[in-house]
Parts: sequence; structure tokens; C-alpha cells
Amino acid sequence: MSHPIIADLTKRYTAKRYDAQKKISTADMEIIKEALRLSASSINSQPWKFIVIESDAAKQRLHDTFDKKYQFNQPHAKTASHTILLAYNPEFTLDDYRKVTDVEVSSGHLPADRYESFLHGAFTFAEANTDEKGFNGNWTKAQTYIALGNLLHVLARMGIDSTPMEGVDKERIGDVFKNELEGYVCEVAVAMGYHLDSDDYNYGLPKARLPMSDILTVI
Repeated sequence: MSHPIIADLTKRYTAKRYDAQKKISTADMEIIKEALRLSASSINSQPWKFIVIESDAAKQRLHDTFDKKYQFNQPHAKTASHTILLAYNPEFTLDDYRKVTDVEVSSGHLPADRYESFLHGAFTFAEANTDEKGFNGNWTKAQTYIALGNLLHVLARMGIDSTPMEGVDKERIGDVFKNELEGYVCEVAVAMGYHLDSDDYNYGLPKARLPMSDILTVI
């Protein structure tokens, strides 16, 4: 199949080694940030926070979070151009959703006279996934993975290599980046940059996917 989207996704892979001397440009980083901001989410909840690891000091802090486990991902902390921590709000409240609804109105997307009906009507989706203690992290985490998928495709389109990492220590990240996370929880991160030609064993290998007939049914 010949199409730019298919070409992007066929070429995309998980980088295993990064060239620490190659950096993502400031202009490209602005596109990446805006693409993340535009990610879809259920009821437009946007229950996330994205922490961009860019400075050497921040990279050292991230490197330190791998001291107990997932050491196979530790080199990316310093050699990748940037890493993005994707964090979710474990207790998304009606007051949190008010902020979204305010923007729905100020952007012109929602008529002001529908504010209350929209707020309470849409929030039932969150309430349906909230337990008696106010925890709805399973639902908000799922929204964060929508942003993750969007990010991976954007990076592929831009020719930037990436490594999605569930192999991160959420407790250590929660401690080391406590001030930045402000109660949000990070269980996945994405290292980004440009692969190291001489040492990235995953680069250039054929794409391995199940046949269409095994995964998709048209009815």
C-alpha cells in the first residue's frame, strides 16, 4: 500500500540506542508540544500532565529514577534528546472538569447557556469510572494512552525516533518529580531523538505484524 501515513508507520520502530550529540530542534519541539495539547480524550477531559525532560539536570534526575529497576531503559534518560513523562490525574473531579467546560465556552465551542447541562451531563462518563474513594485513575490513564499513540505517530511523521517506555518506576518518578507532577501519576514515558547508527540493533529490521485477517473483521 502506497500512502504517506502507511509509510510513516511502516518505518516507525522502537529505538534502542540514541545519539547523544543529535538534538531535536526548538521548532520541532514546539510542534510536538502542540500536538500533545491537541490530543483527543473522552469528554475532552484532558486529565493529563506532560513533563518534558530537556535540561542536563532534569536528565540526571530521570536517570536516577532507574536506580532500583528497569535499568535497560536508563541509558535513554541521558542519550535521548528529550523524554516526555505522560502523567494522569488519579482523582479527576467535577471541579477539574469545570476548567475544561470554561474553555469549551471561551473557545466558542459551547454556547454559554448550555454550560451546566454540558458539565453535569458529560461528567457522568467520569462518574461511571470513579470508585467510592474518588479514584478514577484507570479511566484517566486510558486517556493518557490516547495521547501516547498520537505522540508516536507525530514523531514518525517528523522523522524523529522514539522509545515508548512502560518500564519506568512510577514510585521513584513520583518522588523525584513530585513538584512537577503535583499529584499526577506517571507510568509511561517516551524517549525521543535520533538513533545511534552503529549501535541500534532494532533499526532497519522488517516490520513484524500479524496478518490483517487475524486482527480485523468487517461486518
